[in-house]
Amino acid sequence: MTEVLFYHLQDMTVENVLPPLLEKSIERGWRVVVQSTSEERAEALDAHLWTYREDSFLPHATWRVTDAEDQPILLAVEDGNPNRANIRFLVDNALLPADSELYDRVVLLFNGDDAEALAAARRCWSDCKARGFDVTYWQADERGRWQRRD
Repeated sequence: MTEVLFYHLQDMTVENVLPPLLEKSIERGWRVVVQSTSEERAEALDAHLWTYREDSFLPHATWRVTDAEDQPILLAVEDGNPNRANIRFLVDNALLPADSELYDRVVLLFNGDDAEALAAARRCWSDCKARGFDVTYWQADERGRWQRRD
């Protein structure tokens, strides 16, 4: 069954939260797709992942490469799973893909300070529950550590 994790970002950015989650995914041997809503945003994330930390390397590429199927992390703007990913990250209000049940895990990062993003996350939560997915909600505590909330 697909597990869907909702990460409620408050006073945090995708740029700060996404890289450590990607690192954990790669450590687990998972292949990843990160879907955003525009080419410009995907390109900005691409540039950020090359430089976010000097002592880390996240092997990744954008959907434009000819060897997308070989990439451990693929940044995309559309549905599809060219690298046979186990986990799909949705950022910037990207919609839940129609084939979500084919993933082990889908992670939705949403801006809790944005009313539109919050409403979209709530709709997605309802959709995921209706589809029978195992859904969990995560929020950072005062120390910035992720805590599962009910």
